[in-house]
Amino acid sequence: MTNAVVVEGLVKRFGENTALGGVDLTVSEGTVLGLLGPNGAGKTTVVRILSTLLQPDAGRAEVAGLDLATQADQVRARIGLTGQYAAVDEYLTGAENLEMVGRLYRLGKRESRQRAGSLLERFDLTDAAHRPAKTYSGGMRRRLDVAASLIARPQVLFLDEPTTGLDPRSRLAMWEFIADLVHDGTTILLTTQYLEEADRLADRMVVIDRGEVIARGTADELKAQVGGERLELTVAVVEQLDAVTEALRPLAQGELHADRQSRRLSVPVTGGTDTLAEALRRLSGVRADVLDIGLRRPDLDDVFLTLTGHSAEDGEPAGDPEAVPTVSAGASR
Repeated sequence: MTNAVVVEGLVKRFGENTALGGVDLTVSEGTVLGLLGPNGAGKTTVVRILSTLLQPDAGRAEVAGLDLATQADQVRARIGLTGQYAAVDEYLTGAENLEMVGRLYRLGKRESRQRAGSLLERFDLTDAAHRPAKTYSGGMRRRLDVAASLIARPQVLFLDEPTTGLDPRSRLAMWEFIADLVHDGTTILLTTQYLEEADRLADRMVVIDRGEVIARGTADELKAQVGGERLELTVAVVEQLDAVTEALRPLAQGELHADRQSRRLSVPVTGGTDTLAEALRRLSGVRADVLDIGLRRPDLDDVFLTLTGHSAEDGEPAGDPEAVPTVSAGASR
């Protein structure tokens, strides 16, 4: 499979701080790569470099088969970008925003208007098409910003935390739309702090922390590094924890953790539902009132705590100005 994005030894410094310390990654055509990392890890810096908004200090990159250093103009014509914050002109209507981006891409007036109408419909913005963007909710602005990045049917789409600020319903709708884009052949690099999001959308993932790649693989491969599944249960009376712990100890694939304050036991296990069934069988012979029991797979914080020693929310910026809003692909033209 051909790679649509190739990054080798990417380095970026801001003053004395190193935002990227030699990042390597590839994204195969027609797939989604999830770029995971805590705040300040360097995710946005990678996106800005690949979308030609920043120059790297070292390393090389290709996008859509084009060298970023020598063919930046051609790269811009083949990509779309949605930054962490919606970048729309609040005084223009939704339709005018999209038509303007189309004209910046030199699509022509008729095609720009046709693409704008199609995308407004697809993002459920038709009813608000002729209202100024300043009257839109945060979620509506976000959808409009993503629509703008798709005006020119990009080969490669960079989505920098695209569901930030969206309500659960809008987030699900965005996930479905991203999946449709990939089905139609678009290549996507998606940055996110949500493992659930990457798990749902990404074919492969790269985890970076403090500007360096610390892990890569599929969702299952990353979760396996955290220790796999955990059997968790809660008992009604704290004194019952000891008996339950002894009954389940033979199933443990590591250290058990009993929290007496919450009356909760966590057991690292393998075997999925077969192990759960065995646990229930063992507990049937124990005098204990189990209030709930179930299997839990690692979540984002589990991954980051294991791989980085801190949670996603606790990441320290490494000189990477990720808090600064970026412009959308259309507005950057």
